[in-house]
Amino acid sequence: MADILVTGGAGYIGSVFVPMLLARGHRVTVLDSFFYKQASLLDCCADPKLTVVNGDCRNKETLQRAMDGKDYLFPLAAIVGFPACDKDQTAAKSINLDAVELLLSLREKGQRVIFPCTNSGYGLGQGQEYCTETSPITPISLYGQTKMAAEAAVLQAGESVTFRFATLFGASPRMRIDLLVNDFVYRAVFDRAVVIFEGNFKRNFLHVRDAAGAFLFAMDHFDEMRGETYNCGLSDANLSKLELCAEIKKQIPAFTYPEAPVGADPDKRNYIVSNAKLEALGYRPAHSLADGIAELIKAYSVIKNSFYGNV
Repeated sequence: MADILVTGGAGYIGSVFVPMLLARGHRVTVLDSFFYKQASLLDCCADPKLTVVNGDCRNKETLQRAMDGKDYLFPLAAIVGFPACDKDQTAAKSINLDAVELLLSLREKGQRVIFPCTNSGYGLGQGQEYCTETSPITPISLYGQTKMAAEAAVLQAGESVTFRFATLFGASPRMRIDLLVNDFVYRAVFDRAVVIFEGNFKRNFLHVRDAAGAFLFAMDHFDEMRGETYNCGLSDANLSKLELCAEIKKQIPAFTYPEAPVGADPDKRNYIVSNAKLEALGYRPAHSLADGIAELIKAYSVIKNSFYGNV
């Protein structure tokens, strides 16, 4: 049983991850500003192993108190995605990078850091060549730039593991409908159509529960993973937008997705990713893209509200 701090623990990943930690018997402190007015951890509040600190991870005194005596530190707090970061560039840098550097400066000896980065740092990718952990880092958004800089700081500080997560999907108690798969399924359910820009641009995908599962895997295998970064995604889901839509259509046959003859997607990321390094250690995602699409279809019978997005 470990003492664990999760900053941003009421976010999209944290709201899935924290219950998993509690179920394993760990003592968990969540530091979150609850910026989105989410109530995603209410089910966990009955657990005496949970401590909730409603505060800002950029505040030195607040962060230091939350970190005190912890075995593992998970800096999940972030402004996520390029639209949200562009909307508030100051917050993006201060939360995504400065707060992580503050945490590292306050860290006690022996405290282990497991950090969620993003594979969006691969930017325009390498054409048909798979991006590996040694591929060039060329982030094309402020989000990618701040996350990659934070990853470098975490790895340089030592006693750490970082993940370059694929684009996440799936239902979470702190739901986000602005993520690509979640957004396309939402449109398929309610509009039966989406207009696609630059449909051949590719990305890798990963279920949010498998991202949380990767954190647990890193705790269990920390000694052999220490000091390294790992791509983490579904190896059978390096898909273009058009291929993703075809997968959704298998479950919603009325869904149509015409490709626009003109116009551009402001998100220019286009890459395929190898997850072989992490898989070689024995990690395997438990949820397929088809599983996630079916889950989202059910989720959207429960919610229809723009509240469930970052922008």
